[in-house]
Amino acid sequence: HLSGRWAAKEAVSKVLGLGVRGVGWREIEIRRTRAGQPTVTLHGRAEARREAIGLKTPLSVSISHIRDLAVAVAVGLR
Repeated sequence: HLSGRWAAKEAVSKVLGLGVRGVGWREIEIRRTRAGQPTVTLHGRAEARREAIGLKTPLSVSISHIRDLAVAVAVGLR
């Protein structure tokens, strides 16, 4: 499941318009609720960027796995 969280962090960084090198990986936190739903918490530069571009919180993320592949989609609303 590590690959799914990595994919989610990459998707969130792209929603923020920063790409994979524009923010530290510890600044995007992907966790799961007790029900298993992924959640996004931003810190530092990632949170500052979210505010600067006017995205509401929380950002939404979906993670899917099949065999050894993982994919994630992130959405930010204004």
